[in-house]
Amino acid sequence: MAARLKDVALRAGVSVKTVSNVVNNNPHVRPATRQRVQKAIQELDYRPNLAARNLKSGRSGFIGLAVPELRTPYFAELTSKIWAEAERLGYVALLDITGADPDAERMVMSGVSARLIDGMIFSPLSLEAQEIADWRAGVPVVLLGERAVPPGYDHVAVESVPAARRITEHLIATDHRRIGAIGHVPSQGTSSVRLEGYRQALESAGLPFDRDLVIDVPDYSRGSGHEAMNRLNSLAEPPDAVFCFNDAMAVGAVRACHEAGLRVPSDVAVAGFDNIPESSYTTPSITTIAPDMDVLARESLRLLIRRIDAARNGSRVEPVDVAVPWRLSIRESTGGASQAVGA
Repeated sequence: MAARLKDVALRAGVSVKTVSNVVNNNPHVRPATRQRVQKAIQELDYRPNLAARNLKSGRSGFIGLAVPELRTPYFAELTSKIWAEAERLGYVALLDITGADPDAERMVMSGVSARLIDGMIFSPLSLEAQEIADWRAGVPVVLLGERAVPPGYDHVAVESVPAARRITEHLIATDHRRIGAIGHVPSQGTSSVRLEGYRQALESAGLPFDRDLVIDVPDYSRGSGHEAMNRLNSLAEPPDAVFCFNDAMAVGAVRACHEAGLRVPSDVAVAGFDNIPESSYTTPSITTIAPDMDVLARESLRLLIRRIDAARNGSRVEPVDVAVPWRLSIRESTGGASQAVGA
C-alpha cells in the first residue's frame, strides 16, 4: 500500500502538519527537522497526491512554457532548467513550441486564459511590443527574451547589448580590425540587440560599421553559420574575425573555415554567444558569452509564482525587470586557453 502523510510523520517523529509544511516547501521548518522528514519520505517512497493538494490550494499545479524551438541548444537548455525548477517548486510545466511564428505566438496569447494553467512563461520572438501591450492575459505571465517589453509585465533576460559589445571589444583587443557579424534577422529582437552591441564596440574603437560584413540568416542553426561564413570568406576582403550571434552558428562558421583551409584563430578568430555545452568541446573551443541559466530559470519561476500568489490573494505587485548575469568565456577560437572573465 502506498505510504500516507501520517506514515511519514510517524517515521520522522513529527506531526502531520510538519510533514505537510515540508512537502509544500514552507520555509518555516527547522533544517534538521526538514532533513529528517525528507529522509522519511525517501525511505517510504512517499508520493504526494498532487491533484488533491492542488484542489485544496485553489491552483492547478500546471504552468505554461512557450519557447520558439528546441532544436537550438540554448532553448533546449532553457526549457530543461525551467522544467526542473518548476518541478522543484511543485509545478508541472506544459511546453508549447511556437517556431517563432507570429500566428503561433498569437495562439499562445489567445489560449493562456484556459483554466488548465496557473501562469505562463513566454519567450516571444516575432510579436511587436505593441501587440504584447494589448494582450490581456487571463493568467499571470512572465516574459523572457530580448525584445522590447511593454510596461506592466515581469521580464527576465540577458542584457545582450553590453554582452555583445564586450565580446566584440575582446576581438578588437586581440588586434582584429575587420570583424564580421553572423546572425542578423530583420525585425527579430535577439538579432537587433546583439547587432547594436557589435556596432557600439566598433564605433567606440573608431572602426567603421560595414554592412557587407553583417550577414543575414534565416535561423540560428549550425547550417546558417556555415553558409554565412562561406559568404564572408568569399568577399574580396574577408574578415579577420567573426562574431556569431549564437554558439550553434559559431560551430558552423568554424567548420566552414576548416573546409576553406583557414586556421582558427590564426587566420580568422570566431566568437559566439550562449555558452552551449558543445562550444567547450569543439576544436578549437569557442569563445562565448555565458549567461547564468540557473538564475534565468530561478528568477522566471520566482516572479511567476509571486504573481500567481498575488492573483490568488487579490493583491497587487509591481512588475519587475531582471537582468540575468553573464560572463565572457575566452577560449581557443580567439587565441586563448579556456578561462572565464567577469562581465
